[in-house]
Amino acid sequence: MRLSLGVVYLRSIYNYLGLNARIPCCPTENLLKNVKAEKKRIRSHAQKQQQEDPCQTKSRVVGDIEYCDRYWECVNGRPELFDCPNGLVFAGKHRGVTEGCDYPWRANYCDGKRQANPPIPAEHCDWLYGIFGHETSCTRYWTCWNGTATEQLCIGGLLYNERARSCDWPENVEGCQKHPLCNDDANGNVPLGKSCNRYWQCQGGYPRLQRCPAMLVFDRRSLRCVVPPTEDCDVPTTPPNLEGDLPEGRNEQEPEEENLPPGVPPLPAGALPIPLRARPRN
Repeated sequence: MRLSLGVVYLRSIYNYLGLNARIPCCPTENLLKNVKAEKKRIRSHAQKQQQEDPCQTKSRVVGDIEYCDRYWECVNGRPELFDCPNGLVFAGKHRGVTEGCDYPWRANYCDGKRQANPPIPAEHCDWLYGIFGHETSCTRYWTCWNGTATEQLCIGGLLYNERARSCDWPENVEGCQKHPLCNDDANGNVPLGKSCNRYWQCQGGYPRLQRCPAMLVFDRRSLRCVVPPTEDCDVPTTPPNLEGDLPEGRNEQEPEEENLPPGVPPLPAGALPIPLRARPRN
Protein backbone atom coordinates (compact mmCIF):
# COMPACT_ATOMS: atom_id res chain seq x y z
CA MET A 1 0.00 0.00 0.00
CA ARG A 2 2.84 2.40 0.86
CA LEU A 3 4.48 1.70 -2.52
CA SER A 4 1.31 2.54 -4.43
CA LEU A 5 1.04 5.89 -2.66
CA GLY A 6 4.65 6.60 -3.66
CA VAL A 7 3.76 6.08 -7.31
CA VAL A 8 0.74 8.37 -7.02
CA TYR A 9 2.81 11.06 -5.31
CA LEU A 10 5.57 10.90 -7.91
CA ARG A 11 3.06 11.12 -10.72
CA SER A 12 1.50 14.20 -9.13
CA ILE A 13 4.95 15.81 -8.90
CA TYR A 14 5.66 15.12 -12.55
CA ASN A 15 2.25 16.53 -13.54
CA TYR A 16 2.92 19.63 -11.43
CA LEU A 17 6.23 20.16 -13.20
CA GLY A 18 4.64 19.61 -16.60
CA LEU A 19 6.68 16.48 -17.30
CA ASN A 20 5.24 13.76 -19.49
CA ALA A 21 7.15 10.90 -17.93
CA ARG A 22 6.16 7.25 -17.84
CA ILE A 23 6.21 5.89 -14.31
CA PRO A 24 6.08 2.13 -13.74
CA CYS A 25 3.20 0.73 -11.75
CA CYS A 26 5.50 -1.12 -9.38
CA PRO A 27 8.05 1.26 -7.75
CA THR A 28 11.60 0.21 -7.07
CA GLU A 29 14.08 1.47 -4.51
CA ASN A 30 15.46 4.00 -7.03
CA LEU A 31 11.97 5.28 -7.71
CA LEU A 32 11.38 5.93 -4.02
CA LYS A 33 14.68 7.81 -3.87
CA ASN A 34 13.47 10.00 -6.71
CA VAL A 35 10.30 10.74 -4.75
CA LYS A 36 12.33 11.91 -1.74
CA ALA A 37 14.64 13.99 -3.96
CA GLU A 38 11.69 15.74 -5.63
CA LYS A 39 10.08 16.46 -2.26
CA LYS A 40 13.31 18.02 -1.05
CA ARG A 41 13.70 20.11 -4.23
CA ILE A 42 10.13 21.40 -4.05
CA ARG A 43 10.52 22.35 -0.37
CA SER A 44 13.72 24.23 -1.22
CA HIS A 45 12.01 26.06 -4.11
CA ALA A 46 9.09 27.03 -1.87
CA GLN A 47 11.44 28.44 0.75
CA LYS A 48 13.13 30.63 -1.85
CA GLN A 49 9.71 31.96 -2.93
CA GLN A 50 8.70 33.07 0.57
CA GLN A 51 7.90 36.74 1.07
CA GLU A 52 10.89 38.81 2.16
CA ASP A 53 10.55 40.46 5.55
CA PRO A 54 10.94 44.26 5.18
CA CYS A 55 12.09 44.54 8.79
CA GLN A 56 15.14 42.49 7.87
CA THR A 57 16.17 44.86 5.04
CA LYS A 58 18.01 48.17 5.06
CA SER A 59 15.30 50.03 3.13
CA ARG A 60 12.53 48.66 5.40
CA VAL A 61 10.36 48.34 2.28
CA VAL A 62 10.08 45.41 -0.17
CA GLY A 63 7.80 44.54 -3.07
CA ASP A 64 5.20 41.83 -2.75
CA ILE A 65 6.33 38.49 -4.11
CA GLU A 66 3.16 37.92 -6.18
CA TYR A 67 1.57 41.30 -6.94
CA CYS A 68 3.47 44.20 -8.48
CA ASP A 69 1.04 46.82 -7.16
CA ARG A 70 1.58 45.86 -3.52
CA TYR A 71 4.49 46.25 -1.15
CA TRP A 72 5.47 45.52 2.44
CA GLU A 73 6.77 48.14 4.84
CA CYS A 74 8.22 47.69 8.31
CA VAL A 75 5.93 49.64 10.67
CA ASN A 76 6.75 49.63 14.39
CA GLY A 77 8.89 46.55 13.93
CA ARG A 78 6.23 44.54 12.08
CA PRO A 79 5.66 44.02 8.31
CA GLU A 80 2.54 45.73 6.98
CA LEU A 81 1.02 45.34 3.51
CA PHE A 82 0.23 48.41 1.37
CA ASP A 83 -1.42 48.94 -2.01
CA CYS A 84 -0.04 51.40 -4.56
CA PRO A 85 -2.51 54.02 -5.84
CA ASN A 86 -4.80 52.55 -8.49
CA GLY A 87 -2.89 52.29 -11.77
CA LEU A 88 0.60 52.45 -10.25
CA VAL A 89 2.99 49.64 -9.29
CA PHE A 90 5.78 49.33 -6.75
CA ALA A 91 9.13 50.67 -7.99
CA GLY A 92 11.21 50.87 -4.82
CA LYS A 93 11.78 53.23 -1.93
CA HIS A 94 12.14 56.90 -2.98
CA ARG A 95 11.34 55.96 -6.61
CA GLY A 96 8.42 56.50 -8.94
CA VAL A 97 5.90 59.33 -8.93
CA THR A 98 4.55 58.84 -5.41
CA GLU A 99 5.45 56.81 -2.32
CA GLY A 100 7.68 54.37 -4.18
CA CYS A 101 5.04 53.63 -6.84
CA ASP A 102 5.38 54.37 -10.55
CA TYR A 103 3.65 53.98 -13.91
CA PRO A 104 3.87 50.28 -14.89
CA TRP A 105 5.18 51.01 -18.39
CA ARG A 106 8.31 52.86 -17.22
CA ALA A 107 10.19 49.65 -16.40
CA ASN A 108 9.73 45.91 -16.10
CA TYR A 109 8.13 46.20 -12.70
CA CYS A 110 5.57 43.46 -13.31
CA ASP A 111 7.75 40.78 -14.90
CA GLY A 112 6.61 37.45 -13.46
CA LYS A 113 3.94 39.18 -11.37
CA ARG A 114 0.39 40.42 -11.77
CA GLN A 115 -1.65 43.30 -10.44
CA ALA A 116 -3.89 42.56 -7.47
CA ASN A 117 -6.30 45.45 -7.94
CA PRO A 118 -8.62 45.97 -10.94
CA PRO A 119 -8.83 49.36 -12.67
CA ILE A 120 -11.06 52.01 -11.15
CA PRO A 121 -12.14 54.11 -14.15
CA ALA A 122 -13.04 57.78 -14.01
CA GLU A 123 -13.93 60.35 -16.66
CA HIS A 124 -11.18 60.21 -19.34
CA CYS A 125 -9.17 57.87 -17.08
CA ASP A 126 -8.84 54.10 -17.45
CA TRP A 127 -7.21 54.01 -13.99
CA LEU A 128 -7.19 56.63 -11.23
CA TYR A 129 -3.53 57.33 -12.00
CA GLY A 130 -1.94 57.25 -15.45
CA ILE A 131 -1.45 58.91 -18.82
CA PHE A 132 -4.03 58.15 -21.50
CA GLY A 133 -4.74 59.11 -25.10
CA HIS A 134 -7.43 61.60 -26.05
CA GLU A 135 -10.73 60.27 -27.38
CA THR A 136 -10.93 62.56 -30.43
CA SER A 137 -7.60 64.38 -30.86
CA CYS A 138 -4.17 63.14 -31.87
CA THR A 139 -2.44 66.23 -30.49
CA ARG A 140 -3.87 65.94 -26.98
CA TYR A 141 -3.79 63.47 -24.10
CA TRP A 142 -4.94 63.13 -20.49
CA THR A 143 -2.89 62.99 -17.31
CA CYS A 144 -4.92 61.40 -14.51
CA TRP A 145 -4.11 61.95 -10.85
CA ASN A 146 -6.41 60.37 -8.27
CA GLY A 147 -9.19 60.23 -10.86
CA THR A 148 -8.90 63.87 -11.93
CA ALA A 149 -8.10 64.25 -15.63
CA THR A 150 -6.08 67.19 -16.96
CA GLU A 151 -6.02 67.76 -20.71
CA GLN A 152 -2.51 68.24 -22.11
CA LEU A 153 -1.40 69.41 -25.55
CA CYS A 154 1.46 68.26 -27.77
CA ILE A 155 3.04 71.34 -29.35
CA GLY A 156 5.47 71.99 -32.16
CA GLY A 157 3.59 69.75 -34.62
CA LEU A 158 3.95 66.65 -32.45
CA LEU A 159 1.30 63.99 -31.87
CA TYR A 160 0.61 61.84 -28.84
CA ASN A 161 2.15 58.37 -29.11
CA GLU A 162 0.15 55.79 -27.13
CA ARG A 163 3.02 53.30 -27.10
CA ALA A 164 5.69 55.74 -25.91
CA ARG A 165 3.19 57.66 -23.77
CA SER A 166 4.72 60.92 -24.91
CA CYS A 167 4.55 63.47 -27.71
CA ASP A 168 6.31 62.19 -30.82
CA TRP A 169 6.95 62.98 -34.47
CA PRO A 170 3.92 62.25 -36.70
CA GLU A 171 5.71 59.55 -38.69
CA ASN A 172 6.08 57.54 -35.48
CA VAL A 173 2.36 57.66 -34.66
CA GLU A 174 0.26 55.16 -36.57
CA GLY A 175 -3.44 55.45 -37.37
CA CYS A 176 -3.87 59.11 -36.50
CA GLN A 177 -5.87 61.63 -38.50
CA LYS A 178 -4.18 64.53 -40.27
CA HIS A 179 -3.80 67.80 -38.41
CA PRO A 180 -6.57 70.34 -39.23
CA LEU A 181 -3.93 73.04 -39.65
CA CYS A 182 -2.88 71.33 -42.90
CA ASN A 183 -6.33 70.66 -44.36
CA ASP A 184 -5.87 73.15 -47.23
CA ASP A 185 -2.45 71.90 -48.32
CA ALA A 186 -0.89 68.75 -46.87
CA ASN A 187 2.58 69.98 -47.89
CA GLY A 188 2.20 73.76 -47.72
CA ASN A 189 3.24 76.52 -45.33
CA VAL A 190 0.96 78.22 -42.80
CA PRO A 191 1.60 81.53 -40.96
CA LEU A 192 2.26 81.26 -37.24
CA GLY A 193 0.26 83.98 -35.53
CA LYS A 194 2.00 87.36 -35.76
CA SER A 195 5.50 85.96 -36.06
CA CYS A 196 7.62 87.42 -38.86
CA ASN A 197 10.20 84.66 -39.10
CA ARG A 198 8.46 81.52 -37.82
CA TYR A 199 5.83 79.49 -39.60
CA TRP A 200 4.25 76.04 -39.84
CA GLN A 201 5.49 73.73 -42.57
CA CYS A 202 3.05 70.91 -43.36
CA GLN A 203 4.72 67.61 -44.17
CA GLY A 204 2.30 64.94 -45.31
CA GLY A 205 -0.53 66.59 -43.39
CA TYR A 206 1.39 67.21 -40.17
CA PRO A 207 2.70 70.69 -39.16
CA ARG A 208 6.27 71.30 -38.05
CA LEU A 209 7.57 74.54 -36.62
CA GLN A 210 10.12 76.20 -38.93
CA ARG A 211 12.18 79.41 -38.93
CA CYS A 212 13.22 81.64 -41.81
CA PRO A 213 16.96 82.08 -42.46
CA ALA A 214 18.73 85.11 -40.98
CA MET A 215 17.50 88.53 -42.23
CA LEU A 216 14.50 86.98 -44.03
CA VAL A 217 10.84 87.20 -42.99
CA PHE A 218 7.80 85.05 -43.69
CA ASP A 219 5.49 86.53 -46.32
CA ARG A 220 1.82 85.71 -45.67
CA ARG A 221 0.88 86.14 -49.34
CA SER A 222 3.53 84.01 -51.01
CA LEU A 223 3.76 81.73 -47.94
CA ARG A 224 7.54 81.62 -48.07
CA CYS A 225 10.59 83.37 -46.61
CA VAL A 226 11.50 86.57 -48.50
CA VAL A 227 13.69 89.66 -48.19
CA PRO A 228 11.85 92.35 -46.16
CA PRO A 229 9.97 94.55 -45.98
CA THR A 230 6.58 92.94 -46.60
CA GLU A 231 3.05 94.09 -45.92
CA ASP A 232 3.23 92.80 -42.35
CA CYS A 233 6.95 92.71 -41.51
CA ASP A 234 9.68 95.35 -41.63
CA VAL A 235 13.44 94.90 -41.95
CA PRO A 236 14.81 93.49 -38.66
CA THR A 237 16.63 96.19 -36.68
CA THR A 238 19.16 93.65 -35.39
CA PRO A 239 20.18 90.32 -36.90
CA PRO A 240 18.51 87.35 -35.17
CA ASN A 241 20.59 84.95 -33.12
CA LEU A 242 22.17 82.09 -34.96
CA GLU A 243 20.28 79.74 -32.69
CA GLY A 244 16.93 81.39 -33.49
CA ASP A 245 14.72 84.21 -32.30
CA LEU A 246 13.50 82.62 -29.09
CA PRO A 247 14.57 84.01 -25.71
CA GLU A 248 17.34 82.19 -23.90
CA GLY A 249 16.15 79.11 -22.08
CA ARG A 250 13.04 78.52 -24.23
CA ASN A 251 12.54 75.46 -26.36
CA GLU A 252 12.07 76.16 -30.05
CA GLN A 253 9.25 73.63 -30.10
CA GLU A 254 7.23 75.81 -27.70
CA PRO A 255 5.58 78.71 -29.59
CA GLU A 256 4.41 81.66 -27.57
CA GLU A 257 0.86 81.43 -26.32
CA GLU A 258 -0.37 84.11 -28.74
CA ASN A 259 1.19 82.25 -31.66
CA LEU A 260 -0.57 78.93 -31.14
CA PRO A 261 -2.76 77.75 -34.05
CA PRO A 262 -6.34 79.06 -33.95
CA GLY A 263 -8.60 77.06 -31.69
CA VAL A 264 -5.75 75.37 -29.82
CA PRO A 265 -5.61 76.29 -26.10
CA PRO A 266 -2.28 76.75 -24.31
CA LEU A 267 -0.80 73.97 -22.18
CA PRO A 268 -2.61 73.95 -18.82
CA ALA A 269 -0.54 75.52 -16.08
CA GLY A 270 -0.02 74.22 -12.57
CA ALA A 271 1.66 71.24 -11.00
CA LEU A 272 0.05 67.95 -10.13
CA PRO A 273 -1.57 67.70 -6.67
CA ILE A 274 0.61 66.64 -3.77
CA PRO A 275 0.37 62.83 -3.66
CA LEU A 276 -1.31 61.15 -0.72
CA ARG A 277 0.22 58.26 1.15
CA ALA A 278 -1.03 54.84 0.10
CA ARG A 279 -3.55 53.27 2.45
CA PRO A 280 -2.52 50.12 4.31
CA ARG A 281 -4.31 46.86 3.72
CA ASN A 282 -6.68 45.78 6.49
